[in-house]
This record gives sequence, structure tokens and C-alpha cells, in this order.
Amino acid sequence: MPKKLFLLDGMALVYRAHFALIRSPIFTSTGINASALYGFVNTLLDILSRREPTHLAVAFDTSAPTQRHDYFPEYKAQREEMPEDLRAAIPNVVRMLEAFHIPVLKLDGYEADDIIGTLARRAEKDDFETYMVTPDKDFSQLVSDKIFLYRPGRMGADSEILGVPEVLEKWGIKRIDQVIEIQGLQGDSVDNIPGVPGIGPKTAQKLIAEFDTIENLLANTDKLKGKQKERVEENKEQALLSKKLARIIIDVPIDVDFEAFKLSDRDDEKVKALCVEFEFNSIGRRLFGEDF
Repeated sequence: MPKKLFLLDGMALVYRAHFALIRSPIFTSTGINASALYGFVNTLLDILSRREPTHLAVAFDTSAPTQRHDYFPEYKAQREEMPEDLRAAIPNVVRMLEAFHIPVLKLDGYEADDIIGTLARRAEKDDFETYMVTPDKDFSQLVSDKIFLYRPGRMGADSEILGVPEVLEKWGIKRIDQVIEIQGLQGDSVDNIPGVPGIGPKTAQKLIAEFDTIENLLANTDKLKGKQKERVEENKEQALLSKKLARIIIDVPIDVDFEAFKLSDRDDEKVKALCVEFEFNSIGRRLFGEDF
């Protein structure tokens, strides 16, 4: 049986679940907002039932600064404070994962992206087929013949699995590593990565198609014209910094054994208790039958 590893981007999935239900949040009878937990658990159950992973783990960010903040203190600085309901949900997501006997991974100084990137690369050498579960397109830079981007569906839609051909087509590039070149030029408003002002996705794609890398573009600005030439030349350092910020770290010093990620039987009593606590009757029936 092939080894199938699913690495879940916990924070991104919790955020997504919370805001997907922002217009009609799920509250318990005691007033607890359970939207994030409910959405996350449904994504987890969908993966377990439909994708048949052999190994699974969930990575989370911590509140500690990362290497990217050393390079660029304004990294993610524009983000609004996490909603209190969402902050309160995260420990409950961890409780549910513990009940399912699923490992939770985090390390100060590194983002969940970096942990997932590091483990995906290690797993590739250990003959795993790895799926990075996240709505975040930045993970496209890690896709290979054995590493896939798994984007859960929204509002009942099916999930999307991107391999090398799909990423190349979606980004309009020749090689996977050019994802980072595109990101460095266009920047990322979500993470406050500046990029080059005035260069959006289409222009970035055209420039990388012609010049291959940001470094080669910067060495050949004489071939550019007008305002574009001016913008690129004025923002050389910013383009290189943005590329550095966009690159997912793949050598995080995290000590894990893939054997610990092997799926095992959940603790039914703990899972039932959590379903009762948060009044997840539909999930309870899905897991334990109509008698729940």
C-alpha cells in the first residue's frame, strides 16, 4: 500500500472555516462560536473518508516572530488582530486533534508553511506521496512529482488537487521554482510582501517568461521601457527582498518521526464528548450513527 501523507495548514484552515461562516456563524446554546471548529472537523473528516491517508499531521503558527520579521519588520504588519472568537477556537481544534490521535506541530520562529515545506521535502526522500492541505496558493512553489497542493472545496464544492502540470498552467510558468519569481515581483498584500509597485500577476508572468528569474531581469533592465523600466530599477532591492520573504523554508530544525504520523484509532469517548460539548449533532451521527 502506498504511503500517503497529508500535512494540514492548521491556521489557514481554521481561518478559512471561521470566515466561511461569518454571515451565519454556528453558536452553541451557551454562546460559544463553534464555526471554526465545525468547518475544520468537516475538512478533516472529508480527507479521512475520501482520500485514505496513511499518515497525517497538522501544523500551526506560533505568536513568536519569524526569520521573515528579521528581514522585514513590516511582514504581515497590516493584518487585523485575530477575532477573539477565532482565537478561542484554536485550543478546541487542538483538543479535537488530540482526540483523533493526530499530531500537532509548531515551532517558534517558523510558520506552519515552513514546517510543512520541510516535512514534505523529507517525506519525498522517504517515498511518500504528500498532500499539503491549505487554501494558500504560496505552497505551489513546493509541488513536485510526489508533492501535491490540496485545496479543500468551499461551500460543498469538491477539493482541488494540483500537481506539477496544473501549477505550471495556473501560474503561466515553465518551472515550479518560478512561482517564487512571480511572487517576488507581484508581492502579496495578504502577507504585506511589497513586490515591485505597478507589477501585477500578468506583468510578472510576462517578465519571468522573458527573463527567467528576478536576478536576470535586474541584470537586463536596459531591455525594459518607460515606466516599467523605472519601477524595476527603483525597486531592485525590494524585489530581491520580496523573493526572499516569499520563499518557504525547507530546512526547519524540527525533530519528528514519520512513524508518529501514522493514523491510529481515534479516542471515541473523547470525540463523542467534544461533539456533545459543541452540539455537533450532524458530525456525531456521521461518526457514530443515528443513535448519537
